[in-house]
Amino acid sequence: MNEEFAVEAKDLYKRFGEFVAVNSISFHVKKGEIFGMLGPNGSGKSTTIRMLCGLMDMTSGTAQVAGYDVGKSPDLVKANIGYMSQKFSLYSDLTAYENLRFFASAYGLPRSSQDERIAEIIEITGLRGKENAMAGDLSAGYRQRLALGSAIIHKPRIIFLDEPTSGSDPVSRRMFWDLIYDVTAQGSTVIVSTHYMDEAERADTLILLNGGDVIALGTPADLKRDHIHGAILSIETDRPTESLEIVSDLPGVRDVALYGTSIHVASTEPDALRSAAEAALTGAGMRVKCIEQVTPTLEDVFVALIGNMEKGQIE
Repeated sequence: MNEEFAVEAKDLYKRFGEFVAVNSISFHVKKGEIFGMLGPNGSGKSTTIRMLCGLMDMTSGTAQVAGYDVGKSPDLVKANIGYMSQKFSLYSDLTAYENLRFFASAYGLPRSSQDERIAEIIEITGLRGKENAMAGDLSAGYRQRLALGSAIIHKPRIIFLDEPTSGSDPVSRRMFWDLIYDVTAQGSTVIVSTHYMDEAERADTLILLNGGDVIALGTPADLKRDHIHGAILSIETDRPTESLEIVSDLPGVRDVALYGTSIHVASTEPDALRSAAEAALTGAGMRVKCIEQVTPTLEDVFVALIGNMEKGQIE
């Protein structure tokens, strides 16, 4: 294994009966980075993470995590990682403190050092004042923090977070990402899956998955540079769905998709398209509120890549 990498995966493949969940994907994760896995539900993110953690057998392929072969030494892998699943592995009938004590013991921390480490985790995760609250009574945000604290209590070299903020409110999500930054600042490597585009922007490196396939890999900036050709126009009207249908048929449109209450249009001829779109939409009786060029987002990248897949021309 390359000493620069915390994780190396080669041709990972997982089949459930006739269903291929992960289709021979390969990638590596550098030590100390935040590696994001972005994709919709069913794209293979959770299956990939579970295979890398030694929690699920691969159909074929190889992986090394923390220097150990996952297929040959799954117990050594598990001893060197932290894992936080979508459904937090907490005991709702134990207090926050009791949960941390349990996981400290389960991960093999010496009894003599447990009190100090639990105190550190309580400070790191902002759980001060919640130690004696039942885990089941904590808000979703505090349960997230407790679950993360339980996953890192043994100071693992690599931390796997499987959609840790799914269903959270924006404030809780932002606070949780602050914790992720704190963890990586202490030297840990974090692999985090998400379907939130704004969260994916925070990763150092991203792998984009769809239907079990890798459709792109790189930094957020690189992905935008390499897969967005031309400019992105944001068009806001009083009838966005109908606007999308009209604009998609205009000359010079590469990709178009709904983006909240507006639509985003990729074009290599933005000035000409701006005029054509305004004329077509106004002619259809719509009120055009705004047409402006905007900075591409990862959602624009994903739309472009999926469009290329459908055309059979991934770039």
